[in-house]
Amino acid sequence: MKLSVVIPAYNEAATIHRILDKVIAVEFEDKTVQLELIIVDDCSNDNTPQAIEDYFNEKDLKYQFRRHEVNKGKGAALHTGIELATGDYIIIQDADLEYDPNEYNRLLRPILDGFADVVYGSRFMGGNPHRILFFWHSIGNKFLTFISNMFSNLNLTDMETCYKLFRADLIKGLDLKEKRFGFEPEVTAKIARIKDVRIYEVGISYYGRTYDEGKKINWKDGVRAIYCILRYNLLK
Repeated sequence: MKLSVVIPAYNEAATIHRILDKVIAVEFEDKTVQLELIIVDDCSNDNTPQAIEDYFNEKDLKYQFRRHEVNKGKGAALHTGIELATGDYIIIQDADLEYDPNEYNRLLRPILDGFADVVYGSRFMGGNPHRILFFWHSIGNKFLTFISNMFSNLNLTDMETCYKLFRADLIKGLDLKEKRFGFEPEVTAKIARIKDVRIYEVGISYYGRTYDEGKKINWKDGVRAIYCILRYNLLK
């Protein structure tokens, strides 16, 4: 099985090497799993593209890289990465250090056991480490998940999670529109409508960043998320 890891990056020159180290170092429990790395730079205005090039020149590893000539948003970077992916399954990996690639095995387990087509990694279930940060972010995430569940008839605990693992043919078959952080509610609404799709959720750890450390999402993205939940669940 080939697992395509899609990494959207924007102004992550300082840390991109650290997350790439973690992804490459993952030891899969199923030794037949092959890794495909796809990195999409969304027109960073720092040294991210050069940092990526330097990293792989030193490592001599195969990877796919695309750079947007204008900044389009995280969702647009994911659209590009999903289109480029050639794996049987696709997982989203942010370029920051908030999520731990060592947990790929936890996300893959329901897939490899034959139970799931899609697996979400929840920051709000299980006994894994979680950095304590923003109260209102936590409330906002849970509120958005609650509204999304109302319309999609799912029972997720963390719709906004970065860690989403998809069977490739399912995610590639969706007509995705959202170019920024609206990707999360849109893809959830559209995945939920696939006939007989099997969606699982597993607990993951979370090492959140502050805004000084590079966190990018804000209240405007929350407002857009509400719009996307209503649009993509009510308008088929």
